[in-house]
Amino acid sequence: METKTESVVKDELEIENKRTSTKEIIAYLADKFPACFSVEGPAKPIKVGIFQDLAERLADDETVSKTRLRQALRHYTSSWRYLKSVKLGCFRVDIDGNNAAEIDQEQADYASKTLKESQEKFGNKKPKDNAVKKPYKRTKPEVKPSTDVKQKAKFNAIKSTKIAPTKVEVKLKPVADDAVIVGKNVKVQLGNSPMDAVITEVAGKDVSVQLTSGMVVKTQVKNIFTE
Repeated sequence: METKTESVVKDELEIENKRTSTKEIIAYLADKFPACFSVEGPAKPIKVGIFQDLAERLADDETVSKTRLRQALRHYTSSWRYLKSVKLGCFRVDIDGNNAAEIDQEQADYASKTLKESQEKFGNKKPKDNAVKKPYKRTKPEVKPSTDVKQKAKFNAIKSTKIAPTKVEVKLKPVADDAVIVGKNVKVQLGNSPMDAVITEVAGKDVSVQLTSGMVVKTQVKNIFTE
């Protein structure tokens, strides 16, 4: 007689041996029925009502429950790979790979619509063209000179175009002693440049002259010149 402990252990082993994931069940079906199911490459449209056939074939297989099998079939037939295989004129196959029924226009349109909606939902839209986007090239902003800089540049340009006046060098000659007389217009050398002046007083070599500014300056005859 089986004890309670042995029964619990047996139930736990059965749970561990059951294929619970959809991926595992699909792989199991592809391995057991390769003419009908596959895990890669082009898929084959399967017979409508194939669940009943599978349930009968797997009746003695305790590793796959009917609930998990139904879920696995739903997942398999909604995959993009499978939906692409459902086309007008193709045949559905049974467990052994035999043609069961031809796909009509309504079934093909439904599969195409389902595929498109699934791809759009998961963001699998293809780009309209293969144009390669050029990398963005950042251009340096144009730096405009300020108003002060503009005016300064304009001033320098005008200044550079002005013609410097030509100095006319006047040759002077020393005044004769007998020409040093009061009231005579002369040039007196005071510093670097000669200045216009009028003799106001003569006392030997000393001569007093009045400049055009009205200032009276005392100098000597050697500093008196005429043009």
